[in-house]
Amino acid sequence: MDQSGLDADDKQSVTPPAPRKRTGGRSARVRDAVLTATLEQVTEHGIEGLTIGDVAARAGVAETTIYRRWGTRTALIAEAVTELAAVGNPAPDTGNLRSDLAVLAGQVSDLISRPGMARLVGTTVALSSDPEVDAARRKFWNDRFERSSQVITNAVARGELPASVNPRAVLETLSAPLYFRLLVGEQAIDDVFIARCIDDTLALHGERA
Repeated sequence: MDQSGLDADDKQSVTPPAPRKRTGGRSARVRDAVLTATLEQVTEHGIEGLTIGDVAARAGVAETTIYRRWGTRTALIAEAVTELAAVGNPAPDTGNLRSDLAVLAGQVSDLISRPGMARLVGTTVALSSDPEVDAARRKFWNDRFERSSQVITNAVARGELPASVNPRAVLETLSAPLYFRLLVGEQAIDDVFIARCIDDTLALHGERA
């Protein structure tokens, strides 16, 4: 959602998401090509090893095109990493909070289980003192929470959660154990664990019968 420092002998690749199908002609195609190239470069060389020139060459566009649209390397990295989380992860709307949380938890599990993602997330935290890295990291998480908060808003409207609930707090309660289990504990996330996370989240934030 800011990673660098990957050892040359220890590279792992995060499979870039397939570009979304968009209308909009050349502009949309250029955006997809640049964001995909950015993710590939960050995965292979880390944030510190990423240059606009390399991204431009990989995407087959001019450097000026990237600077004109994104302005800075930070903005480019932030959008590319946000795209990684967004593609294929629409906010669920099953009509039931528990089911929606199960879908969200599954999306988080799938994302952080991708090859190289654990190292990617860990490097982001380790380099959070770097303003560029920190800016991209914050945008990644803020965008993820913003996209998912509609699930909680819908649950409040259906009377499944109290109106006073904080959507971000609910999402943090659900997702934090998933990240900890896989990235710190190095244990697999299974359906039983996801069900427990959902039960704990609803118990803490006041699920209504």
